Amino acid sequence: MKRLIYTICLLVACLSTAGAKVLTEHKTRLTDNWLYLRGDIGNIWEAVRPASPGTSESVPLWTPVTLPHCFNATDAVDPDLNYYQGPGWYKTLLDINNPYPNGRILLDFEGAGQKTEVYIYTTLVATHTGGYDEWTADITEAVQAFAATPECAKRFGGKIPLSIRCDNSRDAEMIPSDLSDFNVYGGLYRYLNLVYVPEVSIERIQIDANPDKELKKGTLSVHAFFYNPADVRKATANIIIKDPSGKVILSEEKEVLPLGKAALLATTVRKPELWSDEYPQLYTCEVRLKHNNQEQKAVERFGFRRFEFIEKGPFMLNGSRLLLRGTHRHEDHAGVGAAMTESQMRQEMTLMKQMGVNFIRLGHYQQSGIILSLCDELGILVWEEIPWCRGGLGGERYQAQAKRMLESMIHTHYNHPAIIIWGLGNENDWPNDFPEFDKGKIRTFMKELHDLAHQLDDNRVTAIRRCDFCKDIVDVYSPSIWAGWYRGIFTDYKNASYHEMQQVKHFFHAEWGGDCHARRHAEDPFINLDKIEAGKDTDERAGDASLYGGSARASKDGDWSESYMVRLIDWHLKEQETMDWLTGSAYWPFKDFSTPVRPENPVPYVNQKGVVERDLTPKETYYVFQSYWTKKPMIHIYGHTWPVRWGKADEQKEILVYSNCPQVELLVNGISQGMKNRNSQDYPAAGLHWKCRLQAGENTVIARSKGKEEVADTLRFVYETRTWGTPARLQTKVTSCGTDLSLVEVQIVDTQGIPCLNAKNFIEFGLTGDGKLIENQGTSIGSRKVQAYNGRAAIRVNKRNGESIVSVRCDIPQIKTTFISIK
Repeated sequence: MKRLIYTICLLVACLSTAGAKVLTEHKTRLTDNWLYLRGDIGNIWEAVRPASPGTSESVPLWTPVTLPHCFNATDAVDPDLNYYQGPGWYKTLLDINNPYPNGRILLDFEGAGQKTEVYIYTTLVATHTGGYDEWTADITEAVQAFAATPECAKRFGGKIPLSIRCDNSRDAEMIPSDLSDFNVYGGLYRYLNLVYVPEVSIERIQIDANPDKELKKGTLSVHAFFYNPADVRKATANIIIKDPSGKVILSEEKEVLPLGKAALLATTVRKPELWSDEYPQLYTCEVRLKHNNQEQKAVERFGFRRFEFIEKGPFMLNGSRLLLRGTHRHEDHAGVGAAMTESQMRQEMTLMKQMGVNFIRLGHYQQSGIILSLCDELGILVWEEIPWCRGGLGGERYQAQAKRMLESMIHTHYNHPAIIIWGLGNENDWPNDFPEFDKGKIRTFMKELHDLAHQLDDNRVTAIRRCDFCKDIVDVYSPSIWAGWYRGIFTDYKNASYHEMQQVKHFFHAEWGGDCHARRHAEDPFINLDKIEAGKDTDERAGDASLYGGSARASKDGDWSESYMVRLIDWHLKEQETMDWLTGSAYWPFKDFSTPVRPENPVPYVNQKGVVERDLTPKETYYVFQSYWTKKPMIHIYGHTWPVRWGKADEQKEILVYSNCPQVELLVNGISQGMKNRNSQDYPAAGLHWKCRLQAGENTVIARSKGKEEVADTLRFVYETRTWGTPARLQTKVTSCGTDLSLVEVQIVDTQGIPCLNAKNFIEFGLTGDGKLIENQGTSIGSRKVQAYNGRAAIRVNKRNGESIVSVRCDIPQIKTTFISIK
């Protein structure tokens, strides 16, 4: 399909430039010295008018914050509230020092939710709708106009007042839908940059780097798109290409007409170093644009790689089969909501790579360019999608936003070699935002998006997940298969996947797995699941995610234990090794995340399907993936957050060891239980499972590998052989965990003090005094209301150099509230 060439129009200074990616060295993150107001103001004058302390003009009160900042940093997981959806204001003073005579002053938004208005003093300079785009506002004229006023020097010391209104109010005519299984966050939750560029500058660079079928040479073309409000007609561009080692392999200089799109380079690269998941080789393109003794340097990275989805067959990268070992990501983190820092993003993506991930679907919206760059560096292939998610299809404004966001996503992230798929939608078979749900209209619009994606980029493929009546439109389709969670049993997985693969040309399995409540474990993880029918439909249906009614299913009837989930994941990974036609799959998701549609979960308002908690603490499932997907020797005994196991004195208990080592020996209390060979088809734990007799009380278990690189893991726990009765009281313990931090733990026990290890009651913590609960984190030990894990619950307290009383209440009426003094 021949790509259509789109001319980029020059935009006047008072409008936002959707999809623009600012490329310049004169770029400063505006992180400090911000004030924030939750709610609205009467008019823009209220944000900038003079206000003396104690006067009427001094209220409402503004709060100091740093960027990135999210309205919903904590209330998204507050167990007692709906999260805030509405307007919020930010203001600061800009110190302008543009090094370019007649240059432009820009604000580069990496993302702001969900509708944004930008003001210089009282002048509206830009508006934007779409919470996940990167976009730019030109504030040059407004800054110059205000800088010339006496008010600027007299009141503001020559600085420029900037005010920004963000709004995440519910709006059915805006994507994503509020029916989505994630929060539609508000705020300046990605970085905001102050940028200076010359009077003519490069807005974006488009690089096409394609190896031939034999992978012996690559064609390289570079095009530039310009920002040129001054209508400059002549400039010089110096183009430098460096190989992955930093060596200059090409340098050219040419005159360009900086209007619309200009071809800068077309050449052949012999024996290109290929980008792959194991060897993510990145080239560099540097363009220096010169005009009127001014210069702008723009730098982009790119890679040579060739991929193909074989019809009804596997995925190929650079001529070889690659099983896509994937997961998903939401931009969401404990304590900050969507406002993740670059260091937090790097920590998260590094954890993914260390788990063995080579593919990620960014659900369900375009994400920070930082994430895409990390995927380039780490060798993680990407499915990135626009936020057309659930609810049906809106009108002209709705559809225009979806098309604009698709165009912005492709333009902004075009050069990332990690990206192979442009996602067009998610669960578009889910109605109820509008009275009309017309499948024909949805199909028509999906086809428009598919065609637009190929017009903008014909080197990648399109995809959607779960909308069967549109599966013939896109290049790659992912049905909904939740074997062992929302439908059926997990041993149905392979047959269900094979059946679905036969229905489309190119099949991929996005979203599988299930919820597990971190720190909850089970001696019998299959309890209450005997009524689930095997061999039935494994496709999720309306209502399956509910905790009420409908067919028997693990999501409703299971115990949400880590013990069940390691077995489900283990089975899927075992089977995937035998599915030679499989392109790959993506586990849903990597990290627990907040959601407004799951208030009754064990951690309220948290989707708990992650393999790490919302603060990146690994669950047991993380190590199952590592044992199948990584090469660096690792070994992990299941149960590091399981302090008390239980059973009869003479009962044999199963011990699972997850490892990628060929041989592992297990020792229980110093006695060898024998050596076992790893075999991925010997379920569970790839053959590394032992039945052992434990002693009442303390037990020590050691697993150690044999071979060239020996690794070992040690686990200590108590084995409880007493039988507990009805829950009767709360037993508490306080442990110091730092200079000013304490951990408050509670255990539900019976009248004899025996722990009730199967109790799942909700525990609520409260505090009065000098300290503060570390709450609203959306984690197993970071929520003031949490369902007990094996009768236990815990929360941390910041003592703040004072004294507090912590209350602990259980939802069992006969159990009295307990109070603990903390100093």
